[in-house]
Amino acid sequence: MVIRGDLTALEVITPELARRIVRRDERPGDDWHAEYPFVDELVPLRSLAAATSTDPVFTMYLVRRTSDGAAVGGIGFSGPPDGSGVVEFGYGFVPSARGAGLATEAVALALRLAADGGAETAVADTDAVNVASQRVLEKNGFVEVERSATLVTYRRSLARRDALRPGEDGAR
Repeated sequence: MVIRGDLTALEVITPELARRIVRRDERPGDDWHAEYPFVDELVPLRSLAAATSTDPVFTMYLVRRTSDGAAVGGIGFSGPPDGSGVVEFGYGFVPSARGAGLATEAVALALRLAADGGAETAVADTDAVNVASQRVLEKNGFVEVERSATLVTYRRSLARRDALRPGEDGAR
């Protein structure tokens, strides 16, 4: 499955693909950026690589830059929504792909997937010093709900489908 935006495309990472990414077994058409995968993405990729089955929606996605097709990051869910409809997700991009609006759009695309998959609320956290990531979440309508010395947690309702547009904060 591929979900396309103007700047990015999200592609499902299967367990087999996760194994190849971890081994850096790049094949024609993979077009992985030289910095991909980055260290922070290896832990969830290894977990996915070991999986025997995955949720068809609430899984990991490779993020491709549409301008050149390069795989420059990843976005993924920690699993399907819990009993109250809350889904947790995270994302990351290679350093050279940051600051170009890719994360903002990829998060919006992931939110659309989550809402279509039945999630009612999305939750994400980021390092307290990662102001750029906080900005991405805020641009996508997230509000800060908790802060510690090292971590900031954000939450967003997915009930308003019309607000799930890339980079739109839902304000009218």
